[in-house]
Amino acid sequence: MASIFTKIINREIPAEIIAEDDNYIAFLDIMPLVRGHVLVVPKAEVNYIFDLEDDVLAGLHVFAKKVAKAIDKTIKCTRVGVTVIGLEVPHVHVHLVPLRTMDDINFTRPKLKLTQEELAEIGETIRKGLA
Repeated sequence: MASIFTKIINREIPAEIIAEDDNYIAFLDIMPLVRGHVLVVPKAEVNYIFDLEDDVLAGLHVFAKKVAKAIDKTIKCTRVGVTVIGLEVPHVHVHLVPLRTMDDINFTRPKLKLTQEELAEIGETIRKGLA
């Protein structure tokens, strides 16, 4: 069965897409830790990050860097944190989290509940930083 991320890639379910190329996609987390929390995903459905081919792993990080730079330009933060946990969805994904404090990347705290309008506004803001 396809992962929820594959369903986003295939446009079977909606997402606020930030950036995309032939191999990777970045979209807003719908249950973010903070405003601007983005997931970066390879389009190939692989469960564990260290099972990715070396070139795909390297490309994932280069793609994530472009998105992180856009977040850093457009979302008020001290820096963009990056983490890979990989327990929630069996599809490799990198979390890019705008940080002001260490607690901003604490995955045990309650997640934000943003409206579709808020997500669209945040997505538009970050996409402007890609230019």
